Amino acid sequence: MLRVDSSKPCKIVYSLCKHEFFGYLIEPHIVQLNPQGDFSLTYQRIFSHTATEFARHLTEKDLKLIKILDETEQDFIIKKFHKKPIRPVEFFSKFFNEKFYESVRPKIEKKLSEVLELIKVDGALYLMDSDGWPAERKIEIAAEPATVLFHFRRNAMETRYFPTIKYQGMRIDFMFKEAQVVSNQPAWLLLNDMLYFFEQDIEGKKLMPFLNKRYITIPKATEGAYFEKFVAPLIEKYHVYAEGFEIKTEKHDPSPVIKVIYVDSGVSQLQLYFKYDTHAFAMGTEKKITVHLEKEEDNYIFTRIKRDTAWEKQKFNVLTSLGLKKVSPIFHNLEIPPVRDEDQSYAIINWVNEHIEQLKENGFEIEQHQGTKKFLFASNKIDFEIKEDNDWFDINAIVYFGSHPIPFIALKQHILHKRREFTLPDGSIAIIPEKWFTQYGSLFSLSDGGKALKLKKHHIGLINELAEDGIANVTLSRKLERLNDFENIADTQMPVHFKGDLRSYQKAGYNWFSFLREYNFGGCLADDMGLGKTIQTLAMLQKIKEEDEQNATKSTSLIVMPTSLIYNWLNEARKFTPKLKIHAHTGSSRNKDISQFAKYDIIITTYGITRVDIDLLKDYYFNYIILDESQNIKNPSSKSFKAVRVLKSRHKLVLSGTPVENSVSDLWTQLTFLNPGLLGTQAFFNEEYVQAIEKRKDEEKARKLQAIIKPFVLRRTKEQVASELPAKTEQVFYCDMSEDQAAYYEKTKSAYRNDLLSSMDDGTYAKKQVQLLQGLTALRQLANHPVMIDEHYTSDSGKFENVIHTLDNVLKGGHKVLIFSQFVKHLNIFKQYFEQESIPFSYLDGATKNRGEIVAEFQENTELKVFLISIKAGGVGLNLTQADYVFILDPWWNPAVEQQAIDRTHRIGQEKKVFIYKFIAKDTVEEKILALQNRKKRLASSLITTEESFFKSLSKEDIREILN
Repeated sequence: MLRVDSSKPCKIVYSLCKHEFFGYLIEPHIVQLNPQGDFSLTYQRIFSHTATEFARHLTEKDLKLIKILDETEQDFIIKKFHKKPIRPVEFFSKFFNEKFYESVRPKIEKKLSEVLELIKVDGALYLMDSDGWPAERKIEIAAEPATVLFHFRRNAMETRYFPTIKYQGMRIDFMFKEAQVVSNQPAWLLLNDMLYFFEQDIEGKKLMPFLNKRYITIPKATEGAYFEKFVAPLIEKYHVYAEGFEIKTEKHDPSPVIKVIYVDSGVSQLQLYFKYDTHAFAMGTEKKITVHLEKEEDNYIFTRIKRDTAWEKQKFNVLTSLGLKKVSPIFHNLEIPPVRDEDQSYAIINWVNEHIEQLKENGFEIEQHQGTKKFLFASNKIDFEIKEDNDWFDINAIVYFGSHPIPFIALKQHILHKRREFTLPDGSIAIIPEKWFTQYGSLFSLSDGGKALKLKKHHIGLINELAEDGIANVTLSRKLERLNDFENIADTQMPVHFKGDLRSYQKAGYNWFSFLREYNFGGCLADDMGLGKTIQTLAMLQKIKEEDEQNATKSTSLIVMPTSLIYNWLNEARKFTPKLKIHAHTGSSRNKDISQFAKYDIIITTYGITRVDIDLLKDYYFNYIILDESQNIKNPSSKSFKAVRVLKSRHKLVLSGTPVENSVSDLWTQLTFLNPGLLGTQAFFNEEYVQAIEKRKDEEKARKLQAIIKPFVLRRTKEQVASELPAKTEQVFYCDMSEDQAAYYEKTKSAYRNDLLSSMDDGTYAKKQVQLLQGLTALRQLANHPVMIDEHYTSDSGKFENVIHTLDNVLKGGHKVLIFSQFVKHLNIFKQYFEQESIPFSYLDGATKNRGEIVAEFQENTELKVFLISIKAGGVGLNLTQADYVFILDPWWNPAVEQQAIDRTHRIGQEKKVFIYKFIAKDTVEEKILALQNRKKRLASSLITTEESFFKSLSKEDIREILN
């Protein structure tokens, strides 16, 4: 066989041929043209990999056709099936069978159909001759689809059946004409060099029997089965003409039905189907026409029902757009995507009830499931009417399950025990929505037991929430509506004898106290540390004193606090409210006669003493009981909580920068102290809120709890009120020494004092300078912690306890702290404590080498919150703007040095407001140094002073004063 010369004229030919095993194929060939421009006998089969040589004779479309036909070539098919190389002869003798043909032929036909569709437009198709020459005759391709009509003629004996074909309106005679079915699906028929295709996706198999047969006979005996299995599907798909039985066509307006399939303790589903008059069809079949067969006596009636599949699909989409999802690829059942803790057996019923209005608007009917339970499908709503009594809210509520009105109280046990099925008077079952358990559980749990639903006045938060929730229709009186709006609390006049000014957020806190008093609510002021909880409280207490004086009455309030804060309160009160008469009920020699309390405006005491003296204190009726650092009572089984609970007062207040230290459960004791019953029993609160929020991360419950406590907790963070704070705030914390520490201090002071005072008298004083310096240094160290001069000391230190307590609060707020001392020994005590408690910290003293790295790490590492710095090492050259708290553990003779330490954090680049806390041991040389510092400020700012020069400037009087 000669090869085609691509440099000479040639043409591509698509040739229809019959393969011995695979049936009809189309093969592309390149055929050389002779000088007259006709086909010569030189040709070759062309593939994608050989096409490049003939590229100039081929179009883009040709290349596409060649690529498709590559995949119908026998070698390609064999290779796909048989991975190892094999000769075709061997393959067809060993592996080819009917089953192989059935699996391969449809794939080939799909490709042939693609090719014919492309050739049909402007290509040419030829017939191959028996010797393999590709261009024996040209084959025409029909210009439009032909139609097939199936004829049935039924008489008393038999039914005859045959098809007729029409093309361009003319009937074609195709029987006994050597017609060939070239492809089964879609059907292509070759007849008289014309290739026909058909509408309605007809199968070639349906025409095959009639190529050499006039008709098929169906005997009377088998006609019933034949009509059902063969004729009915035929009528669904094709045109049929019948004599001897009836074919009717009906068109109906359909309606969608959802049937609930309830599965007890399983996953319930919805099934969607469509009613066309009396006919029902499941969603999911794409058939445009469905045929029903009925037999009446000797007559067969076929009914064709036209379906609107686009409309059906749209109804299905309505359901998925409302949140349902299809369960399986085959069936069109729908279910709700599972939600944690939601009971899946009721989820779908709940869903129907929630969407019932939209479903009805879209024309859906709802069908009960088969089973003994009859569910109610209807929307639910609750009408709440809330009336206020003196101390109560009376809640009158009606639940409407569809048209059934039920008193809300009748659902109490169901809601408390999370029972979903509620049987209605007519025997049908209403399903209680899952979210009602969260929405209304607290309402029942916290309400007063009994036939009616009553809530204490302090449950205003729950009432507010009902008002905000669309489902509840709440009617409140004018006064209550004011109570609803905590944001706009009335302004209360400041007390006349308050010295100083409150910042605007502090004034808002002061106003809030009056608001709580008016409604007899207890409140928790939870402002961040350093924002002035103490002065807001003192302003309120001064106001009460002035109101009492106007009304010619007298009342006494009690403030309970950690020991370390006693002196602070006294100090702040001296500064801001000097008119308040305050008595400190503290110390081992305290007066146990509590009738004396009446002489004072305020009694201050500690948690420890409250526990010990509770039998005395519980009989006194105070105006206010105020707990400072109220997280001290967070443990419900603690003696402190049990003690403060039995104290009696008209009003209650708690102060804490960290009301929730470790767990949501910390709230229970503090709010139960303030407003007994607000959060229910401890067991209820633990189960309902603590577990839900902490273990299950239930945001709905967290919101609920927030709503209940919101009226009674006022919290402002440093960030929220930053604009009102000065760039830096300094506060002195006075610390009482512990008993052992005070004894040690006194003993040491006496020894030095006697020695020095006598030397002043006998003139040897000038020689004693060094000794004096040593003595003062020893006293300063004892004021910090006796361990610093006596490593065998095992008792405690008041200042240490105080610093740790304050630090704890600051760290809980997520702040960074610089802690300065001039004694490395003092820093070491804290260092040991941090290591023991696993608190990460940075450390810097004179011996530190890699200062830069340590500073950088503290600035960048968010885990590092504490930096211990010795004043000598850290006074200059450090930039620590990430810290916003500075603790100064001991006062320095020279205020300028102290200022340098503060400037480590308070410098350019600092965006936060800085709080500086100075810790001073009360009744010690430290207090005297502070007073001296203030007196010598002028000296310090006029000269650069060293410790020594500052020390030399002290007169004998100054020293006497220090050592007294």
